[in-house]
Amino acid sequence: MTALLRYGSVLCLALAAVAAQAHHGISNWDLNKDLTLSGTLTRIELINPHAWLHLQVTDATGRAQPWKCEMRSAHVLRRSGWTVEMFKVGSRITVTGSPERFHADRCYLSTIEFADGSKMDRYGQRQLSTANRAAAPARQARTPEGRPNLAGEWAAEQRVMTDPRGQSGALIALGVAAQLKPGELPAGQRAFPGSRGTPESLATDPVRAAWDRPVPVNLTAIGRKALQSFNPATRDNPRLRCEPTNLLFDWTFDSVINRITQTPRRITLQYGHMDLTRVIHLDTQTMPAGTKASRAGWSAGRWDGDVLVVETRGFLPGVLNADARVLHGPGLRITERFELDAAGTSLRRRYEAVDPQYFEDVWRGEDVVSVADVSFAPYLCKDPGGAPAGR
Repeated sequence: MTALLRYGSVLCLALAAVAAQAHHGISNWDLNKDLTLSGTLTRIELINPHAWLHLQVTDATGRAQPWKCEMRSAHVLRRSGWTVEMFKVGSRITVTGSPERFHADRCYLSTIEFADGSKMDRYGQRQLSTANRAAAPARQARTPEGRPNLAGEWAAEQRVMTDPRGQSGALIALGVAAQLKPGELPAGQRAFPGSRGTPESLATDPVRAAWDRPVPVNLTAIGRKALQSFNPATRDNPRLRCEPTNLLFDWTFDSVINRITQTPRRITLQYGHMDLTRVIHLDTQTMPAGTKASRAGWSAGRWDGDVLVVETRGFLPGVLNADARVLHGPGLRITERFELDAAGTSLRRRYEAVDPQYFEDVWRGEDVVSVADVSFAPYLCKDPGGAPAGR
C-alpha cells in the first residue's frame, strides 16, 4: 500500500481534484470487505509515512497469529491528539477495518476499541486542529528590517475522509468534512479512488486502475516517453524510497509541520515531509558556478513590496508530482510568490513551473499554510511504503 498523497500541487485546470484523490495507495486495501480482529496489542509504531499497530490474534484453530494494521502517518496522528500512551502493550483491543489485497496478515485500521471500551475512528480527532492556536504567542508582523515576518512553524489544514473510518467518501479539508454527514460527498466531487464501491475498488487490478487517469499537463515527446515506464505505485515513486518528491509537492503533502527561519540575507525552509531543506538566497541572484544539482535546487529570492518572489533552478531530473504522474528534467524552473495575510497567520504560495523539455504547459498552482498547531518535528521516514509483492 502506501503512497500517501494529498493536497500539495494544484494545477489550474484539474489538479486540485487529482491531488485530493490520490492521498494514499488506498487500492491495495479491499475496502469493499470488512474484517474484525480481537487480540493482544504487542507493539505500536508511530512512524512516517504510516503508523502501524501490531497485535496477536488467536485464530479458529487456537493458533496465535501476528497481524499488523496500518494507520495514518505519525505527523497527522499527532496533530489529531493521538499519543503513544493511548496504546497499552499487552492490553486487549479490537480492530475493525479491511484486508490487504497482497498480504494476508495486514489490515487497514478503520476503528480501534480499547480495553476500557473507548473507541477511535481512523480519522478521529482527540483535539481540534486549531486547539492550541489561542494559547500561541502573538506573532510579530514584521522583522526589524521592516519585511513581512515569515519565520515560524506552518502547516496546511488537515485533510480527512468524510467517512471517519476512512472506508468511503471523499478526502477533504477537516473544516469542510465537519459540516458533512459521514461518507457524504461534497457537491461536484467524486469519491476517493479505491474507497468502497468506486470503480477502482472493483477493478481486476485496482492499483493500476487508481493510477490510470490522464496526466494533467500536456507533455512533450520526451515527457511522454519518460512517463511510459513510470509507475507511482512502485519504488518509481520517491516517497516509496523515503526520498523527497519536489519542493512544490512536499510543502503541504500530508499536512506536515514546516519551519521557516528568516534573516536579512537568507530564508531557510525546513519541510516536515521527508526532511527536505532549502535555502533562499536574498543577497545574490546568481547561482554559483559548480553548484551541484539537487532535489531542492538553488533558490534566489527578492522582495516585491510585501511579496517574496523566489526563482529556483539547478534541479536533478525527477518527479514534479508522482500522484499526478508528472516528471521533469534538469531544465525545470520554478517561480514562487509567498504572501502573508493581514493578520500574519496565513501564508499563501502561488507558483509556476516550466520545463520545455518535458511539458508544454506552464504548471500553475497555489497552496496555503497557517500557523501550526503543534511543533515542527523531523520526518525520519522509517517505512518506505507497502508496494504490492512483486512490484
